[in-house]
Amino acid sequence: MVLSREMTYEKIYYTLWECGQRYREFAQFRVIGQTHDDRMIPMLELGTGEYAVFLMAGTDSGEPWISCCLTEMIGEYCSAFECGWKIDEEYPVRELLEQYRFCFIPMVNPDGYELYSRGYSAIRNPIYRQMLKMREETPEDTFSNARGVNLRNNFPTGYYQRKRLGQEPASENETKALIRIFQEYRSLGLLSFCYMGKKIYYYRHPQAFSCNQKSIRMARHLQKNTCYSLGKIHCDSSASKDHPFMEKGSPEQYYMEITKRPAFLIEAPCPREDSIPCFQQDQEYRELRKIPLEYLLSWKKERL
Repeated sequence: MVLSREMTYEKIYYTLWECGQRYREFAQFRVIGQTHDDRMIPMLELGTGEYAVFLMAGTDSGEPWISCCLTEMIGEYCSAFECGWKIDEEYPVRELLEQYRFCFIPMVNPDGYELYSRGYSAIRNPIYRQMLKMREETPEDTFSNARGVNLRNNFPTGYYQRKRLGQEPASENETKALIRIFQEYRSLGLLSFCYMGKKIYYYRHPQAFSCNQKSIRMARHLQKNTCYSLGKIHCDSSASKDHPFMEKGSPEQYYMEITKRPAFLIEAPCPREDSIPCFQQDQEYRELRKIPLEYLLSWKKERL
């Protein structure tokens, strides 16, 4: 499967649904929630193991390539599982996903995805559309959902900070959907993908010593086997000291607090506009697709 970087919300949704139908022996398509502008939030559960690893992207609206990357990964992993292939001749996908499973959520913020791609006309609700227009931002510059809320600081963490009057944690449908799904599964970690440099950030929490140690080991394993550098984020310190775009109340912070499992923010470099549109020939994508499999290998080695 070769996808275009200019995929619409409908194409990504249908691709996940199609994989769930075609590979139903080891893949399950789910709708985990509905946005305020009435778009479904799709998820594909891939694998048959007891413990899951969450892979998500598209929390911010201006990251369409990352959402397409995760959708492409789904197709590759499904094909490799079905045929018994190894990815890059070193990752036995079927063997790993018979022991574990991936929960892919490539588009956490479908309204923001469409807003960034198609402009204000993509928002169906006239009230939300007008509210967005009144803000001093273009559709390309906004990072919010249809109601103008940044999902990256909408989670009810212990260090949540209210940014404006009337703002409450977990006020958004997208946030509630992730909270439900995080609590439903027995999981081993969260890999959250976004744009920026070429860096893997791991989280440290003052009340989760054993989880912090696990996070450091996992992060170093990923660094050793990829070309990404490392960074760390302290959940109880100011965002600006750790990451310039990180807000308190993020999904990664929330996940770590409730599960005591590692959470990572993985920054992939934004592709050049003139780069080759085929994922299979894109070096950035080929490096990115290794990270989830390396994470499973790391857990497997820890348990041996």
